[in-house]
Amino acid sequence: MKVLLDTCLSGSLLMPLANAGHDVVWSGAWERDPGDDEIMALAHREGRVLVTLDKDFGMLAVLQGNLTRGLCGW
Repeated sequence: MKVLLDTCLSGSLLMPLANAGHDVVWSGAWERDPGDDEIMALAHREGRVLVTLDKDFGMLAVLQGNLTRGLCGW
């Protein structure tokens, strides 16, 4: 599974998921925070499940129609 971990989650989740065979990216490792819109767009572009604790993504998913495409990782 391709996963995008949001910055609000601990980077310590990266290795256990990768060791379980998942293709994992953690936005906390990026040089700068691109913001919620870009994080959502990247997850969509790369077909990644977005895992976050940030409730703002729920509204973005609804507004962008990503819930109906199965791209919201709750």
